Amino acid sequence: MKNKKVAIIGAGPSGLAQLRAFKSVEETGVEVPEIVCFEKQDNWGGLWNYSWRTGLDKHGEIAHSSMYRYLWSNGPKECLEFADYYFEEHFNHPIASFPPREVLFDYIQGRVEKANVRDKIRFNTAVRNVEYDDKSKLFTVTASNLTNDEVYSEEFDYVVVASGHFSTPNVPNYEGFSHFNGRILHAHDFRDALEFEGQDILVIGSSYSAEDIGSQCYKYGAKSITSSYRTAPMGFGWPDNWEEKPALLKVDGNTAHFADGSSKDVDSIILCTGYIHHFPFLPDSLRLKTNNILYPLGLYKGVVWEKNPKLMYLGMQDQWYTFNMFDAQAWYARDIILEKIVLPSFDKMKAHTSEWHKRETAQDDVDMQLISKAHILKC
Repeated sequence: MKNKKVAIIGAGPSGLAQLRAFKSVEETGVEVPEIVCFEKQDNWGGLWNYSWRTGLDKHGEIAHSSMYRYLWSNGPKECLEFADYYFEEHFNHPIASFPPREVLFDYIQGRVEKANVRDKIRFNTAVRNVEYDDKSKLFTVTASNLTNDEVYSEEFDYVVVASGHFSTPNVPNYEGFSHFNGRILHAHDFRDALEFEGQDILVIGSSYSAEDIGSQCYKYGAKSITSSYRTAPMGFGWPDNWEEKPALLKVDGNTAHFADGSSKDVDSIILCTGYIHHFPFLPDSLRLKTNNILYPLGLYKGVVWEKNPKLMYLGMQDQWYTFNMFDAQAWYARDIILEKIVLPSFDKMKAHTSEWHKRETAQDDVDMQLISKAHILKC
């Protein structure tokens, strides 16, 4: 194994889970490959590495983090806790179920600091290209050292893509946006609700970001919040200055017009319209193309790239219980690389993925989604 090399792209929670997975088995005396983790930010944590920067970072790279200043976890810590590192172990006392951003980031850091894996990470290093050679059976990873402005290439036996899929925003266009008299931004660039104090806000979307960002704006003094849904309203018991409207049709000046014929004058529009899976460093033969679902086609058990099982993806599913899912996937990827798990044929992998993909997409039933999620974690 010492003659093998593994590249991990990204040092967010998924990439750190992969580093921790190798470290944990190495501590038992098992020989592991050489590990190199590429991280374009100057610190680990991925989205949890909060930055005030939007648009571009200090190196001119697209700003990765979608984290905003006053975010609180919308999942209870009891569902996020690492199996080998408890919140109480880290903080030495009990904490609330829904911790703020800083607390979760501190917890994430504590685990990997304890594991002592930071020396495996090349910070300020962006992966530009990944190619696979059928003859040598090796990947060539081309990366850019952003600090020294140097580009270099290196060969690896395996590549683990852990760059996430909540950093490239899905930005729709509506009639009248080009002449809107206020501010339009995507949730990716939202940082501080105080910016919208005293304003009439339009939030487009009806999922987690719309609920949370709308609530933040309400909490920090927005005059009113209007949320626009495409399929169904969130349907919560909103305060008096919050109303839900069907799909936005167009904007005329500062007036937003909706599908039910109503209209509303707004000062700012926040697009909570989701993210896209974006891997500009991968060729078509290696690149995952999917929307945000639990069982993407092409990934065996949600991890292994069926067309080339030496390439793996972590954390590419719609996410609920995130950290422990990342761990389960990282352990699975590790054991494939260590040859403890023998994968079935391409046809069998494809058939397995297709079966679960069809089960998920055949219905909208939440119970079925939970079954799919449990299956991913179990596998």
